[in-house]
Amino acid sequence: MLGLLVTKKEIKEIEYLIKRELEELLLDFQDSRIDYVVKRAMEERYQILFQLFRKVATPSECNRYIRSKKAYFSE
Repeated sequence: MLGLLVTKKEIKEIEYLIKRELEELLLDFQDSRIDYVVKRAMEERYQILFQLFRKVATPSECNRYIRSKKAYFSE
């Protein structure tokens, strides 16, 4: 386990960057031109980013980015 000291301003910046990445991935999941194999890699990245986001965001903000299990299989 690692520790990290950050200011509130830095946390807001981290939160913003992760949100932007999550939103981009959510848009890309809907793109039918992207191959299934690529989407699986995107899903792994999404899960890692979402876990990081949960550490800096409030639960209500996290709810916006939760993907349903149904979304995993429809892609």
